[in-house]
Amino acid sequence: MRATSPRTGRNVGDIARTYTQISRAVKEAGLLDRTRGFYAALAVGLTVALVALGAAFVLLGDSWFQLLVAAGLGIVFTQFAFLAHEASHRQILSSGPSNDRLGRFLATFVVGISYAWWMTKHSRHHANPNRRGKDPDIAWDTISFVEEDAKRQRGLLAFITRRQGFLFFPLLTLEGINLHFQGLRLLLGKEKVDGRFLELGFIALRMALYLTAVFWLLPFGMAVAFLGVQLAVFGVYMGASFAPNHKGMPIIPKDAKLDFFSKQVLTSRNIRGGWWMSALMGGLNHQVEHHLFPNMPRPHLRRARKLVLEHCTAVGVPYTETSLVRSYAIVVRYLNRVGLAARDPFDCPLVNRFRRV
Repeated sequence: MRATSPRTGRNVGDIARTYTQISRAVKEAGLLDRTRGFYAALAVGLTVALVALGAAFVLLGDSWFQLLVAAGLGIVFTQFAFLAHEASHRQILSSGPSNDRLGRFLATFVVGISYAWWMTKHSRHHANPNRRGKDPDIAWDTISFVEEDAKRQRGLLAFITRRQGFLFFPLLTLEGINLHFQGLRLLLGKEKVDGRFLELGFIALRMALYLTAVFWLLPFGMAVAFLGVQLAVFGVYMGASFAPNHKGMPIIPKDAKLDFFSKQVLTSRNIRGGWWMSALMGGLNHQVEHHLFPNMPRPHLRRARKLVLEHCTAVGVPYTETSLVRSYAIVVRYLNRVGLAARDPFDCPLVNRFRRV
C-alpha cells in the first residue's frame, strides 16, 4: 500500500520525486550561483554603519542620546547575525570551511554569540522543522508551542504561558541576553565543541573591548541603560524576524512519514514584500525557498519564489504567504490558543465558589 500525504492526498513518493524537477530548474536558472558582489557590498555597508555608530558614541559622550546609538547597534548587530546565518548555510562563499570561518568570526567577535551553538541548534531545525521532539525551536521552554508543554508549566511559567501570546514581544526584549547565555553555556560545558577555545577567545575579546568602552566613557547608570537598550533591540529584532517563519504553521507528529519537499513547504511561511522586506529580514521573508534550498544566496530567493509557487500549485502542496503584520497576528493568536492548556480547569470564580461549599 502506497503512503499518501495527509495534507495533499497525493502519493508521497510522487511528490518526493518532483523535488528533483524543481531542483533541476533552480540550478539551470543559476539561482544557486554565488553572489559575492552583493555580500561584499552588504558587508562594507554594515561595517560603515558600525564605524559611524562608534564615532557617534565617542562624540556624544555623557548624553542620554547614547540610547539612540545603542538602538542602532542592536539593529546593526542583528544584520551581522543575518550574515553569519547565511554563512552557516554556505550562501556566501564557495567552500564550506571558508563560510564557517566567516560565520564564526561574525557570530562570535562581531555579534557575541556562539557559532557552534547556533549551527547545532539551527541544523536540527532545518532537518525537522516543526516536528515534535526533533525541532529545538519548538522545544519546551518559557514559551510553549504545543499544548502538552503548556500543561507542564508551573508557577510563574504557567502564569506567563497563559498569556504568552500577548507577552511574546515583551519577552523578546530578553532574547538577546538568552542568545548570548545559551552559547556560553555550550562553550563552557563538557560537551565536545568544534572551535571551542577560538570562540571563547573571540567572545572574551569582544566583551572586554565593548564593556570597557561603554563603562569607561559613560556613567554607570547610563552604561547599564545603554547595554539594556542594545540587547533589547537585538532580541526583539532577531525574534521578530525568525518567529513569523514557522510559528502557527502545522506541527508534525514525531513519527510521521513526510517527504522532504512537503515537510519544508507545509511548515514554512513567506512574508510578502519587495527588496526592502528582504533587507529588513535578512532574506528570511522567503522562508519556503530558504528551507528548500538552504545554500541559495539571498538575492536569488525572490526569483526562486515564482518557480516554487508554480511547482506547489502543480503538485497540490499548499504554499503559505502573508503580510508581516498578519503573520504577527497569527503568531500571537496561536500562542494564546496553546497557552490555554496551562490554565487550571477549575480557575473560575463560580466553580471555585462551589468547590469551597
